[in-house]
Amino acid sequence: METVEASTLVYLPPEEIYEFLVDFQQYGKYTKYVTNIDREGEDDAGAVYDITVSWWKIDYTARSKVTDVDPPNRIDWELAKGVDAHGYWEIEHVPDEAPDDKPDACRVRCFAEFDPDTLDGDTLNLPGFVRNKVIDKVKPKIETAARIVIRRMVADLEGEEREIDLKVHKTPVSV
Repeated sequence: METVEASTLVYLPPEEIYEFLVDFQQYGKYTKYVTNIDREGEDDAGAVYDITVSWWKIDYTARSKVTDVDPPNRIDWELAKGVDAHGYWEIEHVPDEAPDDKPDACRVRCFAEFDPDTLDGDTLNLPGFVRNKVIDKVKPKIETAARIVIRRMVADLEGEEREIDLKVHKTPVSV
């Protein structure tokens, strides 16, 4: 298993951030690789999202399910088919970290854990040796994508672009 974790400060109250993050359908506008998102159910535990990703010669639709919510603190999810992956959005209220010109602050953390070995030939419809090369090319793009997506999300949330201090951690997890 491998993990990716990214966190940054957002200068808004937790309720506003939660309402923004729980709407997974908007995530497609933050990256050119997501080409479509369809939702079944409400923005709550049990909602299922079919997220179509296109990159290079690969089109893949991931089925993501919201498994648990704890408004306004956390949203848990898992992939329901294909790749073995799960994670969460966490919103930690840290008002004392707000700069003087901002009324509030929260540390927003995105965490994902996934097993790259579950990207089998059936999932991507690729022979094994090609699948391994694709995985090797995608891994370094995860940090770049996280930086871009979260920077764009913060700009939408706060209403303006700013430099963000995004911490990204990639760690293999022993099984």
